Amino acid sequence: MLRSLKGLVCHSLKLERACALHTARAGLSSVSSQDVPAGKPRAIFHTSESDPAEHTEQHEGRLYNIPLEEVKAVFPHGLPHRFQQQIRTFNEARVMVRKPALEILTYLKGSNLAHPAVRYVIYGERGTGKTMTLCHVVHYCSRQGWLVLHVPDAHLWVKNCKELFQSSYNKDRLDQPLQASVWLKNFKTSNERFLEEIKTQKKYIWGKRESTEEGRPLREVVEQVSPEELTLVHNLRKMLRNDWNGGAIVTTLSQTGSLFKRSSAYTPQELLGKEGFDALDPFVPIPVPNYSPREFESCYGYYLERRWLQHEKAHTEDGKAELQFLSGSNPRQLDRLAGPL
Repeated sequence: MLRSLKGLVCHSLKLERACALHTARAGLSSVSSQDVPAGKPRAIFHTSESDPAEHTEQHEGRLYNIPLEEVKAVFPHGLPHRFQQQIRTFNEARVMVRKPALEILTYLKGSNLAHPAVRYVIYGERGTGKTMTLCHVVHYCSRQGWLVLHVPDAHLWVKNCKELFQSSYNKDRLDQPLQASVWLKNFKTSNERFLEEIKTQKKYIWGKRESTEEGRPLREVVEQVSPEELTLVHNLRKMLRNDWNGGAIVTTLSQTGSLFKRSSAYTPQELLGKEGFDALDPFVPIPVPNYSPREFESCYGYYLERRWLQHEKAHTEDGKAELQFLSGSNPRQLDRLAGPL
C-alpha cells in the first residue's frame, strides 16, 4: 500500500482544529515578476487572494501567489521538481485554485475534530495535478496554524534503501536512519514555530544519561531523537489509522512506485489492492481530473504572460487549440509540450 501513497497528517496546535498546483519546466529565457510593470494589473487568470482559507468557487481556475519566503518555510520538501524549476525561472510561486482542493478545504473547515480523523484520498490519472492539490491543502493547513506531518513520497521509503539496520526496539523491524534524518529535518523546518509550544506527555529515555522530562517542548524530542530509533513505515501506517482525533489525514495515490500494476491504473481499488484499500476504508475519495476549459485558458494565459511560449504560432488561436488537443488538457503534458516552444 505504501508504495502508492503520498500524504500528510495534520494536527491542530489549538487542539480544536486540525489538519495543486501547476506544472513547470526550465530552459528558455523568461520574464521575472519584477519585469511586469508595477502599474499594470495582472490578467484575469490571477487572483490577489493569497490566503487558501478564503478561496472559493469564485477563485476556481485562477492562480494565486505564495511568497517565496513562505515557500521555503512551508515546503522544505514535497513540491514537484518541475514546479521548483518554474519558481526559480519566474521568480514567483503561482498555484492554481482547483475544484479538488476547494472540496477538501470545505470539508476541513466543517470538520468536527472531536470525532475520529477523517481520511481523504486524492487520486487521478498521471499528470493531472494530484501532488499540487495536496500542496494547496498543505498551504492551507500551515496558514491555519496546524502541525503538518508531510510525507511527500512514501514509496521511496521502501525502494532503493541505502542503509537498513535491525531495530533495537523491535527485532522484527528495520530502521532507515538516512531517510528518517532527512524527514525529521524537513519536519522541523516546516513546523519550527510550533515546536516550543507542544509539550511532551511523558518522560522519554534516549540513553543512559539522556532523557526528556514530561512537559518539555517538543523541540527537545525532535533534537534528541536518533534516526536509528525510527521505524518509518510502521509509524506512518499508525498515523494513517483513524483511531485518533483533533486532526485529518490527506493522502494522494500515485502510479509511481506501484509495482505490478497496469500503467493506466489510477483508482484506489487498482493501486491499493484489497489489503491497502481495506486499511484506508472508510475514506473520502477526491478525484483530480485534467484541466477544465477555464483552467486550460488560465495556464495558457500564464505561459504567454511569462513569455514561456515564444513560438509565434503558439500565440495564435490555432496554436492554442493544437496545444489543447495534443495535451488532452493534461497539466503535465501541456507543460512538456510548452517546453520547446
